[in-house]
Amino acid sequence: MKTIEVGVYVHMPFCLSKCPYCDFNSYANRTELRDAYVEALCREISLVVEQSRERSEEYLARTLYFGGGTPTLLAPAHLERILSAAAREIGWHPGLETSVEANPGTVDVALVRHLRSLGINRVSLGAQSLDDAALRGLGRIHNAAQAMQAFEDCRLGGIENVNVDLIYGLPRSAVYQWRQTLERAIALAPNHLSLYPLTVEPNTPFHSRLERGDLAVPTDDEVAEMYELAEDMLAEAGYDHYEISNWARAARNDEGERDYRCQHNLIYWRNEPYVGLGAGAHSSLRSRRFHNALSPEDYVSSIARGTLPIAFSEAIDRKLEMAETAILRLRLSEGIARSSFRERFGEELDGAFGRRMQDAIGHGLVADDGETMALTSRGRLLANEVFIAILGKNL
Repeated sequence: MKTIEVGVYVHMPFCLSKCPYCDFNSYANRTELRDAYVEALCREISLVVEQSRERSEEYLARTLYFGGGTPTLLAPAHLERILSAAAREIGWHPGLETSVEANPGTVDVALVRHLRSLGINRVSLGAQSLDDAALRGLGRIHNAAQAMQAFEDCRLGGIENVNVDLIYGLPRSAVYQWRQTLERAIALAPNHLSLYPLTVEPNTPFHSRLERGDLAVPTDDEVAEMYELAEDMLAEAGYDHYEISNWARAARNDEGERDYRCQHNLIYWRNEPYVGLGAGAHSSLRSRRFHNALSPEDYVSSIARGTLPIAFSEAIDRKLEMAETAILRLRLSEGIARSSFRERFGEELDGAFGRRMQDAIGHGLVADDGETMALTSRGRLLANEVFIAILGKNL
């Protein structure tokens, strides 16, 4: 039996309301489906494992991540049932990082203590902003004080490893407002911060407003200034900028230095295998990626018939896998090492992408120390240009 180490992602599509900027696979007012959905998830775990065993393979989970949607809209008993099903069917790596996404307004100290008793050891808090006007503009159901209280509740409930999600480049926002949000976030002293620019996605209310001219968003230069401000302030506060949009701090304890980087997302950025469970969840295994049906109802119906609800599947050829590995690893500050690329693909990085990388180096977007290539500060701002070049287009 071959063991495959994987990250496991579990998708919860339920929300109290749908934010106008959100294009995630999430739905408001569907909580009546929760029982049937959890039942389907537990059955999907069994079906996925049965399929792997037919291939003489077994999975060893390195990480377990509950995302959404709002996973904390489930009852603790629901989460307990899913965790029990996963533990029965899938091997667990020692020191498993088990994360759950949570929105302010859906967590309190009692719930966090219950999560901790189930083995959850990391919370990703969807604050999105610590400015009341910005939160209203985003359609969030909480205010800044509630977001900060939710963070404190996580700590009081016994979960130390807490990430705070924030969005910059918001409508009608200025650099000074972003500075204030960063100051408040740093004062909380989270061990991890994820900062993402607002992207106005098609088929969202924000996109309709933008097309009507009813959504005033900052210029690209203003968004870049906000990003650079975050880099400076978080570096001064002792955070390691380990990925384009993610910062972690190292904390010492009796056992030495703890790594607060998101271990689950590192699997994605290193282009390693992961298994997705739930409606719309994505998987990447055996040089193939696929995702489940988006609709929770379709997902539940398919599982009830004993059929895996795969809605899309495609093979990843060797050339594309090499390019995607280079792109994803360049998102990390550690960059891509020639030795690791050679070990994985049996080819030299310079042979595969040397000329394209040299162009990026010439433009000051990539640094090369002879062993590792990594994005420069300017390269992080213009990362998409580097990634397009790796895929074979000109800078």
